[in-house]
Amino acid sequence: MNGSSAAAGLLALELERALRCCSSAASVVSDGSGAAEERSLYIMRVVQIAVMCVLALTVVFGIFFLGCNLLIKSEGMINFLVKERRPSKEVEAAVGPY
Repeated sequence: MNGSSAAAGLLALELERALRCCSSAASVVSDGSGAAEERSLYIMRVVQIAVMCVLALTVVFGIFFLGCNLLIKSEGMINFLVKERRPSKEVEAAVGPY
């Protein structure tokens, strides 16, 4: 029993040391590359903003051109319907010439 108890205690100590090592903020090793890391984060943020702007412009122009295309098609269909509608001769005969 004594051997298993000592092994369990040793395992608990090792586990506690490993958790303390990995979760401690003081254990972060810095080699002075904080500026380089900040610069890469800044570049990444600028690239993300540029990509979002391009995507937003693509969506806006897509909606604009789709709307223009639908407007042109609807005008063409209205003109097609106007050409098809002619007053019938019966209506003219009932109302009389102008």
